[in-house]
Amino acid sequence: MQKITPFLWFNDNAEEAAKFYVSVFPKSRIVTTARYGEAGPGPKGSVMTVEFELNGQRFVALNGGPEFKFTEAISFVVNCETQEELDKMWDKLLQGGGRPNQCGWLKDKFGLSWQVVPTVLAELMQDKDPEKSKRVMQAMLKMVKIDIHALEDAVAHA
Repeated sequence: MQKITPFLWFNDNAEEAAKFYVSVFPKSRIVTTARYGEAGPGPKGSVMTVEFELNGQRFVALNGGPEFKFTEAISFVVNCETQEELDKMWDKLLQGGGRPNQCGWLKDKFGLSWQVVPTVLAELMQDKDPEKSKRVMQAMLKMVKIDIHALEDAVAHA
């Protein structure tokens, strides 16, 4: 059992969200679903929590009611090796009403924030040449979805 598990509060669509996330990420599955009993507070038999795994990382989704909403203060980073992988993850997470944002950030249809970024980004931004890293940062700040080729171009061309 992992020591720390992200616990996500949904109004009443935790099961829908878990199924969506499992469909987006490879090597993912629903682990267990717990239902409310006689004591509530949700209707008896309705989904209380869904434990699910995304590529080996466990999460729990709770149907807790409308009191709390997701904000950009918490996000999940999806590290992608290639532009093809990045494009695929980006498109899948936006399915059904997600909203893109700047610098590789997006909100999915449930309001959860994600950063879909290439693994090479950190390396390019930490280049020993401060001018190169500055150009990478300037290029990235103009992007919505990250374009690896454009970042590499920024390093190569002064």
